[in-house]
Amino acid sequence: MKRLSTILPAALAVACLGWASSAAAAIDGLTRPGPAADFSFVAKADRIVTPDGGSIHFWGYADAATGIPQYPGPTMIVDEGATVTVHLKNTLPLPVSIVFPGQEGVLASGGSPGITTNEAPGDGLTEVTYTFTARSPGTYTYYSGTKPELEIEMGLVGALIVRPASGASRAYNSAATTFDREYLFLLTDMDPVIHDQVDLGLIGSVDLTKRFPVYWFINGRAAPDTMDATGVPWLPTQPYNCLPLMHPGEKLLMRVVGAGTDWHPFHHHGNHARIVARDGRLLESAPGAGPDRAQLVFTIPSGPGGTVDAIFEWTGAKLGWDYYGHAPADPIVAGEDPADHGKPFPVLLPDKLSLTYGSMYSGSPFLGKKEALPPGNGIDNTDGEYYFMWHSHTEKEIVNWDIFPGGMMTMLIVMPTSIPIP
Repeated sequence: MKRLSTILPAALAVACLGWASSAAAAIDGLTRPGPAADFSFVAKADRIVTPDGGSIHFWGYADAATGIPQYPGPTMIVDEGATVTVHLKNTLPLPVSIVFPGQEGVLASGGSPGITTNEAPGDGLTEVTYTFTARSPGTYTYYSGTKPELEIEMGLVGALIVRPASGASRAYNSAATTFDREYLFLLTDMDPVIHDQVDLGLIGSVDLTKRFPVYWFINGRAAPDTMDATGVPWLPTQPYNCLPLMHPGEKLLMRVVGAGTDWHPFHHHGNHARIVARDGRLLESAPGAGPDRAQLVFTIPSGPGGTVDAIFEWTGAKLGWDYYGHAPADPIVAGEDPADHGKPFPVLLPDKLSLTYGSMYSGSPFLGKKEALPPGNGIDNTDGEYYFMWHSHTEKEIVNWDIFPGGMMTMLIVMPTSIPIP
C-alpha cells in the first residue's frame, strides 16, 4: 500500500506548477464550448488498480480519440443551450446505452430499441447517436440504461456539466452561485467479486442481492491515489484526481455526484458548505430569486443518481485567534476574518522535543509559516498550508478492502494567500 507521505509532496509540487487551472477549466474532462458539442465514445473492458495492490476488471466509456476506457467515463463539459451529440459504439459482451437524467427531449437513433433508449450491441461497429439540447445549467450524471444494476457497478457511468450562459465562473445563472474554484467529487462503490465473475465470463452467475462493496472511490480513485496528479501514467484508466486547493476567503464549488448504487454522506472538515442546487436545479423559490432555499450542511448526503452543488468557504472565522499570527497593527490579508485579526494564539505550545508530529504539520500553528522540526517530520507540508480531511462519514468507506487509510477520502488544502494556485 502506498503511504500518504509518498503522495502529497509530488501532488503539491505538480499542483503549484499548474495542473489546477482557472475556475472555468479546473475540472478535467472533455470540454466542448459553443453551440454544438460532439462526443464519440466506445464501451470497452479494461482494468483499474487500487492502492492496496488490487487490479480489477471494469467496463468503461472511452473517448474514441484515445481508445482508453475510463473509470468513471469522461466528464462532458458543455455550454447552456448547446446541441449535444453523443455517438456510442460497444465492444462489451452485453448491449449498452447512455441515458441523460435531467435532460429533456433526448433523441436516439441507430442500434436496437431498449426499455429506456436505443442500445448498441457488442459488435464494435454499430453506432447509436444521442442528441439533446442542454437547456439547464448544472451538474448531471449519465450512465448505461440497458442493465444499470450491473453496468453501473461495472463502471459505465460519468458526469455531465452544463455551464450557464451568464459565465463560466458561475454554477447557475445567479450571481449568488459565483465561485473562484471548482472541483468534481464523483462518488462510486465497488464489489470486486462481481467484477471477477464478469472477467471470467460468468455474467449469468452474478447475484446482485449478494453485492458487498469493499472499495470506494472519488473520481475513479481510492485514497491516497485521489491526491496523485491528474493523468499520471501509472493510472491510465483512472485519469481524474481529487485534491481541492484554495486560498482563505475564496468560494469553492463542490460538484458532488452520486454515481454508485449506495448512499454516501460526504463530510467536509473545516466549515459548512451551502447547498445551492440539487439534480441540476437551483434551490430557488421563484425564477430569478437565486438560491434562497439554499441550506448549510456539514455533510453532503449523496444519493444514487443524484447530484449536489455546494459552495464552501474558509476564512478562519470564529477560531478566536489570528491564524496568520498577525500583531494588531499588521494589515489585514485578503480572505482573513477581521474579527480575529491580531488575536494571540490561545495556548502555549510545549517544547518541540515533548511532542509527536504528523507529516502535515509545518512546525507552526500559523498559515504560511514553517519552523524547525526534528528530522523526518513535517515532510508533506511545503508552504505552511492547512489540511482538512474530506471523506465519507460512513467510516468503513475510508478503507481499501479493510486497509486504512484509503477509499472515499481526500484532503482540502488551504494555501497561504502569498502562494499562487494556478
